[in-house]
Amino acid sequence: MNILLIGDVVGKVGRRTIACLLPEIRRDHDLDIVIANGENAAGGKGLTPSTADEMFEAGVEIITSGNHIWRYNEIYPYLDSEAPVLRPLNYPEGAPGRGFLCHNGVAVINLMGRTFMPGALDCPFRGADDALTNIGDCDIVIVDMHAEATSEKAAMAWYLDGRVSAVIGSHTHIPTADARVLPKGTAFVTDVGMVGSRDSILGVEKQPVIDAFLNQLPTRFTTDEHGPVVFNSVLIQVDEASGRATGIQRIDREVT
Repeated sequence: MNILLIGDVVGKVGRRTIACLLPEIRRDHDLDIVIANGENAAGGKGLTPSTADEMFEAGVEIITSGNHIWRYNEIYPYLDSEAPVLRPLNYPEGAPGRGFLCHNGVAVINLMGRTFMPGALDCPFRGADDALTNIGDCDIVIVDMHAEATSEKAAMAWYLDGRVSAVIGSHTHIPTADARVLPKGTAFVTDVGMVGSRDSILGVEKQPVIDAFLNQLPTRFTTDEHGPVVFNSVLIQVDEASGRATGIQRIDREVT
């Protein structure tokens, strides 16, 4: 089975780039499932029902998220619907939505790290254990580990090695060059990257970010909607019988 994991989609330019590139990538790599992190898809921070639907129409089948998923209140009932959109599993009990789902024989678990991240979150490691006892008959399990610290992402991958098909890091918007299959068959990359403006700072216009570092004052950040645009993703090959990953490779594109 060929599964594509797309990095954090940033704003309108990110959504448009997915719509432009995904049909060709699906055809070239015979994709079975496409998963994308959409927590920045609406204006660079957050997700709305309409932006989620736009991503689904572009060919994304499951949307994961992170700490920005709560930006717009209209997403709350959407998270409680049957739409295949996840919020991090380890938010406290009572948060809208769900943290894992099964889709066409593939389980997806959305976790969030606690190191350098906001909020009083439950333990993502114990959350992963609990999810794995409740996913049913899905032999293929993909984990989106949305976290700041590279060490926490790597720790999760080694903790779950042999128990899931892949642990894929998101959140930093910077693609890493460490994609590999761990000894027991779990594919891992520290961070997939993003789909957003190349000449930006993490998809945001540069000058306000620079000003914030210089003057340490509250600053409004604006999504950079200009090209060129980078499209960062990883392709995972998984043996359907065992659920183990047999390969992982970066698929990165740049469009003007």
